[in-house]
Amino acid sequence: MMLSQKDIEIIRALQEGLPLVSRPFQVLAQKVGLSEEELLNKVREFVKQGIIRRFGAAVRHQDLGYISNAMVVWEVPEEKIEEIGRLMASFDEISHCYQRPSRPPEWPYNLFTVIHGQTRDECEKIAARLSRASGITSYRLLFSLAEFKKSSMKYFMEK
Repeated sequence: MMLSQKDIEIIRALQEGLPLVSRPFQVLAQKVGLSEEELLNKVREFVKQGIIRRFGAAVRHQDLGYISNAMVVWEVPEEKIEEIGRLMASFDEISHCYQRPSRPPEWPYNLFTVIHGQTRDECEKIAARLSRASGITSYRLLFSLAEFKKSSMKYFMEK
């Protein structure tokens, strides 16, 4: 698929994030020299073509009072991975839920969740609740020590 220079300009504008105004696409449209309707039509086209898969919001959990977080790794039987993954992803405290390959015997974990809480103890209680709800008892909590980078990919950046 060939992207025009205007398409690249639109992608550059979109990846900078939506402005916090009542009509963010109108602001971005003006930035790239389109009407709001033209920009929205282009975004819909990008979604339909698979160029854009989703729009997301990155919330700084520390600013909301959630100063503790943990990646919880779970050992889930392969035949239950879809069911357990959907169950865990349904919990409000889970911000991410991924299936990953396991590497037994050293690393038997194949489902990864990220939970956020106000304390380490709260994260441990959330993990225990997830364990009870899912019946999965083989898991580990990996607490963050430091955050080095948190950003989205940037495409077509000027050198």
